[in-house]
Amino acid sequence: MALEICVKAAVGAPNILGDCPFCQRVLLSLEEKKIPYKSHLINLGDKPQWFLEISPEAKVPVVKIDDKWVADSDVIVGILEEKNPEPSLATPPEFASVGSKIFPSFVKFLKSKDPNDGTEQALLEELKALDEHLKAHGPLIAGEKITAVDLSLAPKLYHLEVALGHFKNWTIPDNLTHVLNYIKVLKEIELAERKIKRSFQTSVKMPSSLSRIGSAKPEPFPGM
Repeated sequence: MALEICVKAAVGAPNILGDCPFCQRVLLSLEEKKIPYKSHLINLGDKPQWFLEISPEAKVPVVKIDDKWVADSDVIVGILEEKNPEPSLATPPEFASVGSKIFPSFVKFLKSKDPNDGTEQALLEELKALDEHLKAHGPLIAGEKITAVDLSLAPKLYHLEVALGHFKNWTIPDNLTHVLNYIKVLKEIELAERKIKRSFQTSVKMPSSLSRIGSAKPEPFPGM
C-alpha cells in the first residue's frame, strides 16, 4: 500500500510542488528507496480542514506511517530507513552533521538588509567547511555512495543558488571548487530534478518547482 504524504504547494499555483526543501528531501528519500506513495499538495495559505486535523500545527511534510501521521523530515527519514533498510541511505555517524548549518546561514543572509552584518561571511564559512569536507571525502558527503545527508543538502543547495541569485545577485564563489563540483554531481545524477519531477508528474501531472529553476521567480521565504 502506498504511503500518504502531505507537501507544500507552490504559492499561487496549488497544483505544483512548492519550494520546501524539507518536503523535497522526504520525496527524494521515497524515490531513492522506491517506496510507493500518494502525495497531497497543501496550499498553506488556505489550509483544508482535514489537513489541520492531522497536522494541528500545519507543518509539512507529514507522512502517514502505520496509520499515524508523522511530522518532521528528520523523524520521517529515520523511520523510512528503519522500516525500509534497503537500499540503505544511512549516513556514517561522523558525517551526519556535515553541512547542517548551511541552510540557516543562507536564510539569515537572504533576509538580511545590512551588507555589513556578517551574515554573508557566516554563510561563506559554512560553504568553505563543506568544501574542505568534500575535498577530503567527496565527491558526495560519504564518498561515492548517496546517503541521507546528500538528499537533505541537494534541495537546500538548489534553493540557495536560485534564491540568492535572484534576490541578491549572489553566486557561490568560484574558488569553492569542491562545492561547485558537488552540486554538479548532484545534478548529473538527477537527485533533485528527475525524481521529484517524475513523482509529481505521476501524482498531479505537473512539473516540480525545481524543474522550473531559472525560468520562474522563486518564492520568497517567510518574513521577506
